[in-house]
Amino acid sequence: MSKVWRVDLDAVRTFVAAADAGQFQDAAAALSITQQAVSKRIAALEKDLQVRLFTRTPRGAQLTVDGQAFLPHARELLRVEARADASVRPGRRALRVDVHSRRTAPAVLLQDFHRTHPRIELDVVTLDADVHAATAAVDAGTVDATFHAVTVPARRLPPAIRTARVIDERHELLVGPRHPLAAAHAVTPAQLAEHRIWMPGMAVDTEWSDYYDELAAAFGLTIDRIGPVFGNEALLAEIADSPTLATLAGERTRYLWPDSYDLRRIPVRDPAPIYPMSLIWRADNPHPALPKLRDHLVARRVDPPDGPVWLPKWGR
Repeated sequence: MSKVWRVDLDAVRTFVAAADAGQFQDAAAALSITQQAVSKRIAALEKDLQVRLFTRTPRGAQLTVDGQAFLPHARELLRVEARADASVRPGRRALRVDVHSRRTAPAVLLQDFHRTHPRIELDVVTLDADVHAATAAVDAGTVDATFHAVTVPARRLPPAIRTARVIDERHELLVGPRHPLAAAHAVTPAQLAEHRIWMPGMAVDTEWSDYYDELAAAFGLTIDRIGPVFGNEALLAEIADSPTLATLAGERTRYLWPDSYDLRRIPVRDPAPIYPMSLIWRADNPHPALPKLRDHLVARRVDPPDGPVWLPKWGR
């Protein structure tokens, strides 16, 4: 069995410094160690590699053929070390934030944050998880923060978890040009009770399904979850071609469709249903960009619309 070399990065760093300086004494000064320490590290590295890396001459230390072959790999080892350190060190690695969908309000706000703070590196991910799983990911350090509706009291959250309500998302009705409400400037929840709201594939036992169940019960709505999920593009095509189908979307949800669809986005008012979302993070997370994100979101929070609003019980 061949011997496995256990990398001593201090020795590798000393080797590179000596190769660059051409003198052990100069390498010692660059590394703030003694010349004897440089010699010991180089000797230990040569012993581990079982080759001579330097030839000692009156003019200094010259690389041997083996030393010249090892030098580019030694530099790469130090670059890998630096990248590994930066990947986990707060302030050097990207701020990792989870959004359930890249189309909805949290993603829109994150993009706005990036425009305001272009030097802060963001890693935007979609865990496709409900609030409980996403909170567990924050608690475990998988992500720095997530956006979700928090449906339980703070005392029932993990001890280190903190939340701040930063989004009160209003609703719009999305319909095709032949729908009876297509010409309306605004609609009320009571008006929607006469029409089928199609939201296929909505996962049960999630905070958003609980929200829409409560909304439906409050206003006698028919929310149809039946049907396979073929993606947003297929959903928009079906609604555009139907005189009866409609769906609900957040006011800041981003959709694109061909002009020929002639879809209409109609505000829901009197009362305006509000879907409240919070930023969730760990209190002991030291990433310096996290407070900046929280401050940005608080400053950008949109006040509820004039007139009556409706909130789920856990958002009141």
